Amino acid sequence: MDEAALLVAELLARRSLPRTHPRVKRALVNAELFAQTEQRLADIGLRWMDNIYAEHVSLALLPAAQTSVMGEAGLNANNNLELPRDGVALLVVLWSLIILPKRERQTSRAPVAEPQNEMFASSKPLPPVRDVSPVLSYKALLEDYGPQLGKKTRLDGNLKLLERHGFILRRQDDIAEGPLLDVLLDYDILAPRILDGALADVLAREQAARQAEKPSED
Repeated sequence: MDEAALLVAELLARRSLPRTHPRVKRALVNAELFAQTEQRLADIGLRWMDNIYAEHVSLALLPAAQTSVMGEAGLNANNNLELPRDGVALLVVLWSLIILPKRERQTSRAPVAEPQNEMFASSKPLPPVRDVSPVLSYKALLEDYGPQLGKKTRLDGNLKLLERHGFILRRQDDIAEGPLLDVLLDYDILAPRILDGALADVLAREQAARQAEKPSED
């Protein structure tokens, strides 16, 4: 098998691959290999999914294949992973609390512990995701959002589903970004709806709390 076929096969088998994976790295710098990979994917109704802010790449259906594969009912559904409605709501909340702050830090070229007002910050390379991606506390999530998301039993069940699908990672009491959270949810579509919509007040409070936690400058 050629390199493009092997990359497609591995993506199909694993659902996502890190950008540091040797075949992914070669595809991202080799225009011919990337074009071959895209063509192989298009031949089976799939497309390459990635963005410069995410550490992983993945696959999704081409728009032309969606109707045939999913049907009208599938296209009108809020997800194709059989997540319950409160599971989808939890996914949006987690995306908002993890990806939006992460993207703000990435675009300002500043990791969590560094000031964000340095001259020429925009010319810096993007900081590693591990340095800018927030880690959430399960206890805080349960306290703040449990009543709206089905309380502890439902929250625990939906967190397991999201972890199984690769959206989050669990480390004891911590909830971190999974390989697919910043790849399969479209930032350009979702961010304006959240920032200008129902979660705007919640995110404003989160940001105010983060600012209050910063040490004051004399």
